Amino acid sequence: MTGLRIGGPAPDFTLRDQFGQDVTLSTFRGTKAVAIFFYPYAFSGVCTGEMTGIRLRLDEFLTFDTEVLAISCDPVYSLRAFADSDGLNFPLLSDFWPHGAVASAYEVFDETKGCARRSSYVVDKEGLVRWSVHNAMPDGRDLEEHLRQLRALA
Repeated sequence: MTGLRIGGPAPDFTLRDQFGQDVTLSTFRGTKAVAIFFYPYAFSGVCTGEMTGIRLRLDEFLTFDTEVLAISCDPVYSLRAFADSDGLNFPLLSDFWPHGAVASAYEVFDETKGCARRSSYVVDKEGLVRWSVHNAMPDGRDLEEHLRQLRALA
């Protein structure tokens, strides 16, 4: 355990999105809260449903001066195909190499399966972790609860 805790600093990272562009968490500091969605695999049933749910409610998520970042250990090219096939118009970030480094920093890397667990974090505008939730692999997230947590920061 690295000691990631509510109220403590969110580990900073730079990952490539589905277009090959670098996205750095700390660039949102001072301007936006960030909802981070770790998910196991692009194209899997539950993950596809969750990412589609986020896409359908993206305007609600962005209402709170929030950025949505979805992170998996899939390669950039897979994320591009996933985004294109499902019309996902928010950053899908690749934690492919070094494999799972960011998921590990957030204590959600599954060493056995080689993927991120289904976990979420809300990071406030100061870069502090304000909320987290961890779901079992087959259990989809409650997006309404995520929105409630973001409203609480507004």
